[in-house]
Amino acid sequence: MALWFVLAIMTAVAVFAVLWPLGRGVRAEREGSEANVYKDQLAEIDRDAAIGLIGPAEASAARVEIGRRLLASADPETVAPVTTRRGPRRGVAVFALVGLPALALAIYLPLGSPMQGDDPLASRTKTAAASQPLENLVAQVEAHLEKNPTDGRGWTVLAPVLAKLGRFDDAARAYRNSLTYAGETADRHADLGEVLSMAAGGVVTADAKSAFERAVKLNADEVKARYFLGLAAEQDGRPKDAAAMWRAMLEKAPADAPWKPMLQAQIARIEGAPLPALPDETIASAQNMSEADRSAMIRGMVDKLAARLQQNGDDVEGWLRLVRAYMVLGDGDKVKQAQAQARQAVAGNAERLKQLNDGLKTLGLDG
Repeated sequence: MALWFVLAIMTAVAVFAVLWPLGRGVRAEREGSEANVYKDQLAEIDRDAAIGLIGPAEASAARVEIGRRLLASADPETVAPVTTRRGPRRGVAVFALVGLPALALAIYLPLGSPMQGDDPLASRTKTAAASQPLENLVAQVEAHLEKNPTDGRGWTVLAPVLAKLGRFDDAARAYRNSLTYAGETADRHADLGEVLSMAAGGVVTADAKSAFERAVKLNADEVKARYFLGLAAEQDGRPKDAAAMWRAMLEKAPADAPWKPMLQAQIARIEGAPLPALPDETIASAQNMSEADRSAMIRGMVDKLAARLQQNGDDVEGWLRLVRAYMVLGDGDKVKQAQAQARQAVAGNAERLKQLNDGLKTLGLDG
């Protein structure tokens, strides 16, 4: 209702703006033209009297007569009606009164939304909220949760954001509250164990291990929990158990699982898969290097091997060494890329392609 009232006021103002000059135009034009003529006559009499063309008495009489006519022109009762062309003015007036509102309505109804309700406050503030810094949004959610500590959904939303910000202790608290007020799920227990491990610098603590074990109890296929339980076994000095857990995961993994290359690299690392063969002098020179320098040297050798295989793609053993090196280095993307390049390079030779696929299967990859 308020919208239509505002539109009506705006239309009335527009109509008034058109009609006002039309109502004043005739009289203003008439009065203005007659007054200008009489004023010019008075000025002419003054000039004639100044140069002596007429005498003072005649000038005074003329001024009186012109003054009388000037006053009469300003009195509507003493002035004969002035004939004007009323047709165009009436047409404009009718358009202003009827046509202008009708035109406005005809344009607004198809283009506007007169029956559309107001947007909810949340949707109107969504854009402004999205432009705020993440820390400000987190502070707002935390303030809300202080007043509503049993809001399980709020804790569920807040927990991963705190983990992303590196606030692992706060994230662990949020995950615990989420489990309490939003219910137990395998992924929530797994996420809790993960942030507890991250807070401990990557060590799977007893609390983290308990969370992972609870996650696996709720869902035996919970990937994150099973991976960290394998990592806990390795940290406990049982690398063979860790490799066995991870191999069991690979056996049940979907073909397109994104975490497969990472898990394959971890197995290769535990089982000590050899890096590409290095010359004796290179190995000798690496004895006194720091770990960072030695790692950089190895990556350089791997890059050289990759460059050589781009020139000579028939070297199946070279491709297998390259794939194995990327697995040890933990570079899953490079593992996939090297596999694809190797298959493309030997695609025209059935014997070499079979040798390549057999070697990839040995590495735990899809042959």
